[in-house]
Amino acid sequence: MADPKGFLTTGREVAKTRPAGERVKDWNEVYVPGSLLPIISKQAGRCMDCGIPFCHNGCPLGNLIPEWNDYAYREDWTAASERLHATNNFPEFTGRLCPAPCESACVLGINQPAVTIKNVEVSIIDKAWDSGDVTPQPPERLSGKTVAVIGSGPAGLAAAQQLTRAGHTVAVYERADRIGGLLRYGIPEFKMEKSHINRRIEQMRAEGTKFRTEVEIGKDIDAAKLRRRYDAVVIAAGATVSRDLPVPGRELNGVHFAMEYLPLANKVQEGDLTVSPISAEGKHVVVIGGGDTGADCVGTAHRQGAASVTQLEIMPKPGEERNANQPWPTFPMLYKVTSAHEEGGERVYSVSTTHFEGDEDGNVQALHLVEVEFKDGKLEQKPGTERRIPAQLVTLAMGFTGTDQANGLVQQFGLELDERGNVARDADFATNVGGVFVAGDAGRGQSLIVWAIAEGRSAARGVDRFLTGASALPAPIRPTDRSLMV
Repeated sequence: MADPKGFLTTGREVAKTRPAGERVKDWNEVYVPGSLLPIISKQAGRCMDCGIPFCHNGCPLGNLIPEWNDYAYREDWTAASERLHATNNFPEFTGRLCPAPCESACVLGINQPAVTIKNVEVSIIDKAWDSGDVTPQPPERLSGKTVAVIGSGPAGLAAAQQLTRAGHTVAVYERADRIGGLLRYGIPEFKMEKSHINRRIEQMRAEGTKFRTEVEIGKDIDAAKLRRRYDAVVIAAGATVSRDLPVPGRELNGVHFAMEYLPLANKVQEGDLTVSPISAEGKHVVVIGGGDTGADCVGTAHRQGAASVTQLEIMPKPGEERNANQPWPTFPMLYKVTSAHEEGGERVYSVSTTHFEGDEDGNVQALHLVEVEFKDGKLEQKPGTERRIPAQLVTLAMGFTGTDQANGLVQQFGLELDERGNVARDADFATNVGGVFVAGDAGRGQSLIVWAIAEGRSAARGVDRFLTGASALPAPIRPTDRSLMV
């Protein structure tokens, strides 16, 4: 193990963030560069090397956390990187973006602050990139089989890399102009700089993966024709249909889905635009939705110079400690202050939007809301609590309802859907159409990046076995597996 007394002698210490007043003036990542390395070895030494490491259960990838904690404590960064990559294709993504269910399941977390697993992970991978330990791993021989992957988010990229390394010829189709899916255009630069995606893409290119951008399967290429062209197809198109808010005034100018707003801000950082067509500059901004996407909208609005930012959530404010019905090692619903919330704005809980108010030109000017409460399992409005707040830009960040069916992909393949509207699949991630598989949010529904990568790796095994009759690729999860929650 690492330090046998580390969990007794060393307190939890996390990555330092730059001052809020400084970081809202740029789009760089919020953390102080290099602040983790001086402390991370001791933090890794807090790992108890438990007899039963429940962090494995919390992580759908089955990350070998005690092993790479031990290597990080000993500052054997090469060995730590090898152990990290044994289960995770893209630890620099998860180390920045995953909410770390592994930490919620950490045994030390029963009565002490958990090990900073996420910080250790990102330290290992950043050190590996800096030292040249991350290199292309092309296959020793080609199988002669071809695979098309639809979608270049974390699930699609993970499946593509696994299948390429298994010797298959893989082409990734992406409807946007750049590879990365939601990683590219849904995650703001201040949460993850896109250079991390770019260097992974270059690694994958060097391994042999092909990429086709600005090609939407279902519109630009008929799905049935694509199936005939390739020996197998993996659908990793995500759950990109945003949940709408059908209230009076929804049609007003200035009311947008989060995924209309965030990609434009990212395109400014890519150099495609000088100014975003949907900007918060000088406006009173209201973000509807209390999750991570909502927080991304908050942070983006701060950087665009919003006059005010208010985030609304229909659910009650979570507590700061575990509820009795969310015991360790489940992933608890806790009050979370992200870096975006540290930068300002107001958070309002237990409210529901009744309607939007516009001016004579059809631009949104205000939002009307009412307080709500749960009674007998039903959400009810509280009389006399209605109020009006200024709103010149509203972003709807209430989650996603399923994969896109408007482009014809589902119909052209002839795919069956499950009761939740996701693409149905069997134990090998195969759909009802021979040779067509599904991974990530398209089959699971809206989920976390760590589940997407796990699904991509698992689906790759199913595809490999379909093509060759057997597979040595790992499959960390089954399609029916769910988060460690109650």
